Order: sequence, then structure tokens, then C-alpha cells
Amino acid sequence: MSVILPATMVAVQSYCEASASISEAWLEGGISPCFYFTLVPTVLLTLSFFFGTFHCVCYRRYGTEMEPKFIPRSRLYGLQLAVSLLLLLQFLGGLVWRATGGGGVGELPGYVVLYGCLSMLGWVWAVALLRLERRRVLVRDRTRGHSTVLLLFWAVAFSAENLAFVSWASPYWWWGLENTQKQAPGLPQRPYMLLINEDERDVEGGTGQPLLDGAEESQSTWQGFGQKVRLLVPYMWPRGNVLLQGLVLLCLCLLGVERVINVFVPIYYKNIVNELTDGSSWKTLVTTVCLYVLLKFLQGGGAGASGFISNIRSFLWIRVQQYTNRVVQVRLFGHLHSLYIVFSIFPTIADIIISIIYFITYFNAWFGLIVFVCMFLYLSETKYRRDMNTQDNNAKSKAVDSLLNFETVKYYNAENYEVNRFEDAILKYQISEWKTQASLAFLNQTQNLIIGSGLLTGSLLCAYFLGDFILFGTYIIQLYTPLNWFGTYYRIIQKSFIDMESMFKLFAEEEEVKDVVNAGNLLYKLGKVEFENVYFNYIDGKEILKDVSFTVGQSGCGKSTILRLLFRFYDVQGGCIRIDGQDISKVKQVSLRAHIGVVPQDTVLFNDNIRDNIRYGRWRRRLSPQTFMRRSRRYDTQVGERGLKLSGGEKQRVAIARTILKAPQIILLDEATSALDTQTERNIQASLTRVCSNRTTIVVAHRHDELLAKGGLYCDMWMKQQQAQDSDSASDTEAKDRKSEKLQPPSATEGH
Repeated sequence: MSVILPATMVAVQSYCEASASISEAWLEGGISPCFYFTLVPTVLLTLSFFFGTFHCVCYRRYGTEMEPKFIPRSRLYGLQLAVSLLLLLQFLGGLVWRATGGGGVGELPGYVVLYGCLSMLGWVWAVALLRLERRRVLVRDRTRGHSTVLLLFWAVAFSAENLAFVSWASPYWWWGLENTQKQAPGLPQRPYMLLINEDERDVEGGTGQPLLDGAEESQSTWQGFGQKVRLLVPYMWPRGNVLLQGLVLLCLCLLGVERVINVFVPIYYKNIVNELTDGSSWKTLVTTVCLYVLLKFLQGGGAGASGFISNIRSFLWIRVQQYTNRVVQVRLFGHLHSLYIVFSIFPTIADIIISIIYFITYFNAWFGLIVFVCMFLYLSETKYRRDMNTQDNNAKSKAVDSLLNFETVKYYNAENYEVNRFEDAILKYQISEWKTQASLAFLNQTQNLIIGSGLLTGSLLCAYFLGDFILFGTYIIQLYTPLNWFGTYYRIIQKSFIDMESMFKLFAEEEEVKDVVNAGNLLYKLGKVEFENVYFNYIDGKEILKDVSFTVGQSGCGKSTILRLLFRFYDVQGGCIRIDGQDISKVKQVSLRAHIGVVPQDTVLFNDNIRDNIRYGRWRRRLSPQTFMRRSRRYDTQVGERGLKLSGGEKQRVAIARTILKAPQIILLDEATSALDTQTERNIQASLTRVCSNRTTIVVAHRHDELLAKGGLYCDMWMKQQQAQDSDSASDTEAKDRKSEKLQPPSATEGH
């Protein structure tokens, strides 16, 4: 069959070239162009047309069309559309150029026409899918980015274009056979596979660990990476310790030695194979084998993971790691994961860079490109979902919250409600867990595919020389072994970065209450406390204290706030507070609080025994057992979390005893006896009377009715305050009435 194009007179004699056949995939040491250019457009058209059609039906049936004003402008979308159209025009232009006799080719194979037509159809559907995803949205689809169909289409097209680029200006497709006498099997058989580090397995096939908590899902953990590293580096260098600094430098040198050894191990392995193949002398072979074994001993069986140098470096790094952890824990928030992870990530990256440079130098640029692309695709698949850890924390918090408030649960017969809440949280966690496990399984399969593809492509390129084939296989597997851990390292680094984000936020947080420059100590004289025209509010616009010189009021009117201000937990917005004529904002907070003791309304105890909770009032001194009223086993009783094992009255007794032990000059009692029975309250008040003698004491208590009944100063102040509030309320009511009269529409009879 022969087809003649009338405009150009270029004949289409057959589907493939004269020396090729569609059924013959391997031709002249490479893949047959006829087979390749038939397979690629078929796969692309299948992805875009068949799967794309199903995708279009889903979008048409379940999608919602977005109004143009709600579609954000995107330069990336414009770039994607432009590249797709350029590729479409490329196939059209290439077909026209070949049909018009471009390149001096008199015969046009049929597969070229098929390749151009099918490729154009595939890209037309791809552009249509791209525009459809731009204009319509699936309400229930929570995934971000493009659909799987488009991503697969682009991935296959990208690979095909790169393979075509590699074979550019070459008489062969992909590579050429230079010497058939040294040809080795392209695909290794079982005996050859045993020569390569077969014992290195995928070590990350276990259960996915809970992911991160405390970070916004929409924000990347790696945002601000450089700033985080700059803030972290000072903690990694042991300042003032010459020995530890020397250990750091020595560890870095050993790290560099490991990377160099990783380069030479495959080279000597290759030399052994070549010498055995060529029949070299026994002396030469022994020397090469001894050097290889020595390098392997220094490297270790796991590519530096358990070798002699690695173990020495790990041993030397222990002290540096302890220093880093200790400094960070003491200086900031008490906990940060080990920074040794830096020395697990850097070697892997160094191995990749060194290997790429070596392959480019020893072979050619395409070998380096294969290694780089394989490593990039491999590392790009190591990002997992974060939602699993968030849901896990949510379930745990619900369980702990319910158990801590078990009395409230029983008050309202809410046991079943709490059980259902916990079950719902577990179900949400398991949904996230399934996604994580599925992602991990997909990741491992993708890694497997990438490893196999990279090994296949490179092995075929090295298939003509046995030593080069062994060299490439050893390098690839040596690189993939530490990369199997990269997903684990990624999770650990992400969690460490989230911890560091919290740490850096604490660094950036400014103190609200600061000592003024050159602040002096509080000089206690008589304990005279004055509130002079004090203004204070927790939230802007909602004043708690307004022009207060000293006041007593109902709950919520500022009694507890007054005590907090006196302790200087906050600074006042107006006026000042004086003790013996000294403005407390001008003295050091430590000296101020050393003179004041407080029994709060809500006592919080540490999860320790009663003795240590009482002794907390004078923690700077080591107290003997005789300090307490009498030594008894009762003081060894554990109070539980936040004192849950004690009643409210018992907790207040401990708080009072703790304050008495501190022996302050000024005592603040915030409803200190509110949780006590009548008899115990009288006994405690009698003790407090003796303790508070010759001390300034401020007592806050709910005795409102009793004070009003006495008709004294408090009653007079209360009546004036109520009259002022009534007057303000009446004024507000009149103002609202006048406003409503102005807004009222005129009646229908007006104007007649």
C-alpha cells in the first residue's frame, strides 16, 4: 500500500521503516522507534480520552460552575495552558515539516503520521480537561491541585519528551552499541543480582507514625527554613568549650571521609569484576580485594550506617548532642528533639551530589541526568498527611477531659454522651489513619517503581561493559538505601520544625510586665498599701477598675483584679499603686513578690505529697521535718493531679499553710475560707488573726449582706454606687427613647 501526499509528493510507503517491524521492540541495540512512537501516543490518548471522558462526566454531573469573578487570576495556569498549546503546535508543525520533505527524507513512515495525529488529539483533550478544572469545582473533592488524570498524562508526556531529547542528533535511539564483544545482559539475572548489595531492603515499610500537631495545615512546615536554621545554628556550636568544638570539627571531617569512601567502594568493586573477567595477575587481584574490603569495613554494610567511621563519629557526637539538648532545654521550654538528625540527612544529600558529578565526569551528562531525575522523583514522594496526629490528639484530649471531670459527667448522667463523643473522635482518627497508611503504601510502591525504572534505564546504558554495569548498579542501590529512611527523616524534621516554630514564637513574645531600667528593691516599712486613681482593663473597651483609690464591690467588680495588680501580674493603664510611698512599677518584681503572700480563691497544687506542696512556700531553704507542726505520715499523702484527691477545704488548708510558711509582710486572702465548714473556718480565722498581726492584710470575702445590715461605711458606699448606676441606666433609656422617636415614620394622618 502506498499513499502519496499531493502537495508535497512525500510517499508513505509502509508503517515502519524497511528494516523494522511493529512487533519487534528491540532493534540494533536499542528500542525500535516504530514501536516507541506507537506506544507513547497510544498511552497518552488513553489517559486523556478514556479516563478524561470519565473525569469530564463527573465534573459535569457533580461539579459546580464558578462565576468568572470568583476565579482568581493565576500566572501558573497561563503558563500551563501556553506550554500545552506549544506542544500541540509542535506535533502539528513536526508532521507538516516531515510531510513537506523537511530534513531531506523522501519517505514518510506511517508511525510518524500516527504519532503526530494521536499526540495532537491527546493534547487537545488535556487542554480541555485543564480548562474544565479551571471553570468547575467538585464540592466534595477536598484534594488540592490538578486531577490524577492530568498529572499522569503530564508525567508520561514529560518522560517521553526527555527520552526524545536524550536521543537528539544521534543515529541510534537512546544509545548505540560500540563494541558487541563486551556486551553483557541488559537485565541482570539472579547470579548478577547477588553481586550487588541485595541485603539492603526498604526499611520504611512499617506503620506510619502520627504526624504533626500544632501547626496550620495550610502552611508548609518548610516555610522560613533558612531563618529557622539561622536561629538554630548558635545552639549547635558549643561556645566556651574548646573540647566540644574540636569534637564537632572532627565529626564533620569524619563525615567528609565517609562520603569519599562511598564513592570509591563501587569503583573498587568494579575493578575486582574487571580483573576477574580479564584474568589479571594474582598480586594485582589481592591488592584490589584488600583495598575493597578495607573500604567496606570503614563504610559498613549499610552504606555508612554501621561502619567503623560511622560508629566512631556517633561515639564522639554523644557529648555534643547532650550539650545541644541541655542548652536548648534549659534556655527555652525544656524539650527539643535531638539535633543528631542533621548528620543523618546531610550524608544522603552529599552522596547524591557526589554521585551525579562522578557520573557526569566518568560517563556523560545523561548518566548524571538519570541519577538526578531518579533522586528528585524519589525524594518528592516523602510528604505525608498531617491530619492523623491532629485527630489522635483530639481523641486523647476528649478522653482525658472526660475523666478529669468525671463528677460533672455523673451529675448529668452523661456517660453515654461522653462515650459517643470519644467513639466519634476515634472514627475520625481512623479515617485519617487510613489515609496515612494508604499514602505510605502508595509511596512505597512509587519508590519501588522509581528504583526499578532508574536501575533499568541505567543498566541498559551500561549493558555493554560488565564493570560499568556493576558500578552503576552498586551506586544506585547504595544511594537508594539511605533514601529509604528519608521519609522517616522528613517526619522527624517536620515535627522538630513545628516544635521550633513554637520555640521561636516564645522568643518573639515580649514580656507585658517588665522591670524598669535601674529598678531598685522594695523597701518594706509599715506595709501601707495605696491605690491612687487606678485604671485597668484586661480587654480594650471593658474597664474593670476606673479611677479607683480603693474599692470593694460585688463579685466581678474587681476584688480579685486588685490582688493581681498588687502582685503586679499586670501593669495599670492609669494611676499608680504604692507600698510605703513607693510606686510598685518602679521596683523589681522579685523584691515586690518576696514581701507578699497570697491565698488564692482557686488553689492549684502540684502532683506531689502534702509536705512538698507546703514546703513550696519557702523553696529557697531546706527545711527540717521539725519545721512542720508534727511529723506525720499524713504529710506524705499524694494530692493527685491539680490536687484532685483532696477536697476543696483541704486544698485551701494547704494553701494557707504554704503562705504562713513563707512569712510575708503583706498577706492577700482571696476568699481563703470560702470552701471551709463553719467550725473549721472559725479555727482558721483565729489562726490567721494571730499570723496576720503586725502585717498588712487584705481580705476578700463574700460578706455583702452582713456589711449592708450593719449600715456602716460599706453600706453608704454601696448605696452611692447603686444610685450612680441607676442614674446612668435612666439616662441610657431616655437616649434610646429619643432615638426611636426620631426614627419613627410619620403617621398617615399627618399633613391633613
